[in-house]
Amino acid sequence: MAQGRKGPKRDAGRRSRAGAPSAPAATPGGLDAVFGVHAVRALLARGETPRVLWVQEGDAQQRLVELIEQARRGGARVEQHPRDELDRLAREASHQGVVAFAAPLAFESEASLWFKLEAWPHATPPLLLVLDGVTDVHNFGACLRSADAAGVHGVIVPKDKSAPLNATVRKVACGAAESVPVYQVTNLARALARLKELGIWITGTAGEAEAMLFEAEFTGPTALVMGAEGKGMRRLTREACDGLVKLPMAGSVTSLNVSVATGICLFEAVRQRCGA
Repeated sequence: MAQGRKGPKRDAGRRSRAGAPSAPAATPGGLDAVFGVHAVRALLARGETPRVLWVQEGDAQQRLVELIEQARRGGARVEQHPRDELDRLAREASHQGVVAFAAPLAFESEASLWFKLEAWPHATPPLLLVLDGVTDVHNFGACLRSADAAGVHGVIVPKDKSAPLNATVRKVACGAAESVPVYQVTNLARALARLKELGIWITGTAGEAEAMLFEAEFTGPTALVMGAEGKGMRRLTREACDGLVKLPMAGSVTSLNVSVATGICLFEAVRQRCGA
């Protein structure tokens, strides 16, 4: 009788191990994994050479020959790995046959933000995204991806109450974390006041606002402020805004995910600027 009870348990254990997902491949110590052709190209364009570059065995080597040579010239060690190893490392991310291992990203300094704005180098007026209290790394990465797609010139985050610029953010952002400068400021309310002095109009988003998003003017120098999901902007941030807008909600839900709302707001600015 005792043997009969033990048999099924052993079989169940074997089935559990066989059906369990493979463990993710290890990342070289102290480095972030950067997935996909666009993300790796953005990394190289910043002048940052990865320490190691994994390339999928097979056709990917011919398809990525220029990227591989550029990384090699910068001193990267190029290694060939089977696809299943890249799949385990990337999990849900699309690696497109290439993964770079690079030093962790650092925020741009507040001083560099003021230097850039005071000597504005572009013909188009600045379009900035300010994230107040966005602490979820997936939302942060998605916001950066939308910012890159909308041509945002810089993202501003507070030193406290903000997500880190880590490997998960880079993965979700799909290259945007490497291409869009992210400025970290010590005091967000004070930074918004400085933006005003530089002639930038600050538009905040809030569910209780009277004006709709599509009534706002985004063709001039603009900073769009998005608050934390659920809590919204902090009081001092709200008070620093020149105006507040909201999205028209036609259904039963009262709010959107912050990264979704960010994309909608930014592309309203894009629409206006394209028609200006």
